[in-house]
Amino acid sequence: MSRTSKDTELARRLSRRNILGVAAGATAATIIGTASAQAAGRDQAQGPGKGHGHGHDHGHGKGKPVLPPGRLGIQLYSLRDKISTLGFAPVFAELEKYGYDEIELAGYTQGSAGPITLAQLKRLAKDHGLNPIGSHVGYYDDNNPGAYTFAQNLERVLDDAQALGLKHIGTASGPFRYGSTVDGWKRAADDFNRYGAAARKRGMKFYQHNHAEEFSFATDKPKVRLYDVLLAETDPDLVYLEMDIYWAYCAQFRFSKRADGTKAPLDPLKYVLKHPNRYPLFHVKDGVRDDTTRDGYRMSDVGDGDIDYKTFLSKVTNRTHQGLSYHHWQAEHDNPVESLAFARKSSEHLHSLREGRCGD
Repeated sequence: MSRTSKDTELARRLSRRNILGVAAGATAATIIGTASAQAAGRDQAQGPGKGHGHGHDHGHGKGKPVLPPGRLGIQLYSLRDKISTLGFAPVFAELEKYGYDEIELAGYTQGSAGPITLAQLKRLAKDHGLNPIGSHVGYYDDNNPGAYTFAQNLERVLDDAQALGLKHIGTASGPFRYGSTVDGWKRAADDFNRYGAAARKRGMKFYQHNHAEEFSFATDKPKVRLYDVLLAETDPDLVYLEMDIYWAYCAQFRFSKRADGTKAPLDPLKYVLKHPNRYPLFHVKDGVRDDTTRDGYRMSDVGDGDIDYKTFLSKVTNRTHQGLSYHHWQAEHDNPVESLAFARKSSEHLHSLREGRCGD
């Protein structure tokens, strides 16, 4: 499938979710409670915080918490199965119990649970102590003028984000609208600057979420990393970035050499430390290292993988300006085996991380 087709497919998936539905009732809550209890029983049988058994030190202890207070969120795409069948209300009730502070939306519908208005969704989140911090919307669908995307319906997208009280609104679609050349990415950067300016007028920050391919090299200039073009060509006061840490580490595995074999070192953490104010949001997803796979990792629940979040979070929060209060950390898994168990385990693991004695 081509890059354009992938982005168009994503835009269509998101557009189908842009009208909201009502929360499910007590029956759904009972179902969730039963599923959560069963998942909890399975996890307790394995022992708390055991990870995948590779013997890595995940930073548990009695030191200073690595996770900043009030900054743990979850990307609701990870819970789309429960939201589409049970509704937002019982899912939010579970997230509140698990200790989440924020949510990042990935569409505003809840399937068979029925319709809900933006105002109702905003109120529901508030009632459960969840701050809607951001939302993913498609970048473009040039074959559909009515598409719910930034390119086709910018003002409608921003109207909805403003109605929800969002501080950030962004896209998970890669900047491949005009291809993988340097000039193509400069054109995409111009689009992003325009969306960012429009969002800023409404008191919001526009952001772009990466996958691995954003760190690949331009087809016309194979020594140029496309992500660097995006950073250079977008206005830092208008365009922000949400680093998906998992995909950035997959990119490190895939794109630390150019096509000619020359080295091209890639360190996701260094990008953040060099441009800390450009990264208000992060996706915290984990993976077990597996060099036999294309991406170098197999996605896992947070805490079950090999990505060193103790180091990553502590360095970002301790060594960047206003690190404790500026950055927002969203747990995510694209296809969890049991989405509510994933949400609970992720919160428990991230809250349990403690800095070492040297604060590293």
